[in-house]
Amino acid sequence: MKVFVTGGSGFVGGHAIEALAAAGHEVLAMARSERSAEVVRGLGAAPVRCDLDTVAAEHLSGCDAVVHAAAYVEETGSWDDYWRANVEGTQRVVDAARAAGVRRFVLVSTNATVFDSSDQLDVDEAWLYPASPPFAYAATKAEAERRVLAADGEGMTTVALRPCFVWGPRDNTVLPALRRMAGDGSFVWIDGGRARVSTTHVANLVHAIELSLTQGRGGQAYFVADEDQVTLRQFVGGLATATGLTLPDRSVPAALARPAARALDLVFRTFRLGASPVPVMTVDVMSSAMTVRTEKARAELGWTPVVDRERGLATLTLA
Repeated sequence: MKVFVTGGSGFVGGHAIEALAAAGHEVLAMARSERSAEVVRGLGAAPVRCDLDTVAAEHLSGCDAVVHAAAYVEETGSWDDYWRANVEGTQRVVDAARAAGVRRFVLVSTNATVFDSSDQLDVDEAWLYPASPPFAYAATKAEAERRVLAADGEGMTTVALRPCFVWGPRDNTVLPALRRMAGDGSFVWIDGGRARVSTTHVANLVHAIELSLTQGRGGQAYFVADEDQVTLRQFVGGLATATGLTLPDRSVPAALARPAARALDLVFRTFRLGASPVPVMTVDVMSSAMTVRTEKARAELGWTPVVDRERGLATLTLA
């Protein structure tokens, strides 16, 4: 199968390229720059020079499937930053895929599409998108997912995968943030890290991506997560231990952290001071329980996790 991957120089996209190439697929990857081209080439893909603003049908010529992993995932940013990449960029890739005659479109989505900043336990795909998403990342990823699933039909099957707290080797989001906060002394637990969460090792997500190239019902979303559920303290603490980081024990209650983060954000926006040093999204995520059910992915994709937490952490220790 000839597969076009976006976000290939990033964490999830890079792992997807490696796995798809190893499985014998011909892989093409979006490359925004010469640096990105070098990265995806090294992972096993042929670089295609374009980006989310310029991708067109000719870039996807002859492709059977698209794996869309590119997204704006920063902790902070303007609404326009998120909308342009996550919504307009996704729509442009969908339009290009349809025009190129692509038969399968797999979106790497997120559990944040249904997150509403409250505790959510045993969430499944029947949960509705919140009427008022709590932050721009959640809102724009939800809109992107809506558009991808609505594009199902007329010769192209679309599927969305919803991982949670993706982790593993070459992580460029969670681990770098932990290293920064451990280094500058800014890390603090919220409610002692007791919120219970689902997580997704990158290998388990990539396994779902591979299966989605041929399995799954069109126009459907699927949660994919590790076999176990853990507290945030177990999850984050495990990552820290595996990578040699020492995190402090100090903690603040969510009842204090949430309003404080919102007040600080308001001050920074009002006086145009740039991004708040305490992102509201981070505080909400770190103080909310979020666990998901994966029966649908198991039944319709034929998916099961391929890496457990012990093995995944051991891999980080050796990295």
